[in-house]
Amino acid sequence: MELIRGEHNLRPRHRGCVATIGNFDGVHIGHQAVLNNLIRCAREQHLPATVIVFEPQPAEYFAGEAAPARLTRLREKVALLAALGIDRLLVLRFDAALAALSADEFVRRILIDGLAVQSLTIGDDFKFGKRRTGDFSVLQRYAQRHGFVLGRADSLLLAGERVSSTLIRAKLLAGEMRDVERMLGRRYCIGGRVVHGHKRGREIGFPTANLDLHRIKSPLAGIYAVSVRGLGATPVAGVAYLGTRPIIDDPRFVLEVHLFDFERDCYGEHIEVDFVAKVRDDMVFSSFEALSAQIARDCEAARVMIAAA
Repeated sequence: MELIRGEHNLRPRHRGCVATIGNFDGVHIGHQAVLNNLIRCAREQHLPATVIVFEPQPAEYFAGEAAPARLTRLREKVALLAALGIDRLLVLRFDAALAALSADEFVRRILIDGLAVQSLTIGDDFKFGKRRTGDFSVLQRYAQRHGFVLGRADSLLLAGERVSSTLIRAKLLAGEMRDVERMLGRRYCIGGRVVHGHKRGREIGFPTANLDLHRIKSPLAGIYAVSVRGLGATPVAGVAYLGTRPIIDDPRFVLEVHLFDFERDCYGEHIEVDFVAKVRDDMVFSSFEALSAQIARDCEAARVMIAAA
């Protein structure tokens, strides 16, 4: 998949494509249905399947820290889109200039002049342009004028619920990991490189592989049964803590994974942590002894959950 960072990197060879626009946070099964249809249409027309996203996401630009936590960082989103078979990903920097762009200007500059879209699909609630004045009717006008095909993707329902990034965030917070897995089409996963931590876990008998998430916010927090990929031919089971480590007064979000039956160092290795089930919410302990005793109980619970998954 070709990654195009910014409108200024569009070239004449990028003109002529089948495209869609959105955040695609989480790349859930609703997104996948849209994207698979996009790919099918692109193959039929012998054109590249192109996805347009914004970085940061518009809600993050306007709301800052009050914006919802992301399900997937850009790097993870890129990997998921590439795995589906998307040909090109255009990442538009969402800044003051783009926020001030009218819906008409956006269509002309990006969709017509930049990409010369031959077919465009948008979600049923998609809005764009300054003050979100752009919608399906605006695009219809341009489609008729410039001769591209415009389609609207309906929401996907699962057990009567509309699959959305918002709903998945709510399910993650509630610890409903089976529902999350069904809506994502996979287990929720966080990837990253193993870094050195404070070695507190090792001191109390539970060494951990630590991932610095580089996040102000996380869509989930607590103790989880996990399965870790990237450390060998088969996944390694474990128990993970995702939070801010209040016992040592550290405000950063971290992911600390105690791996079962695993001895070697893995510093610097890139791992993928799949969340299988929630063990419990975060707690504050009066001592490291109390914390150690609880971790032992968490390990037992996590082993049972993983065996039953």
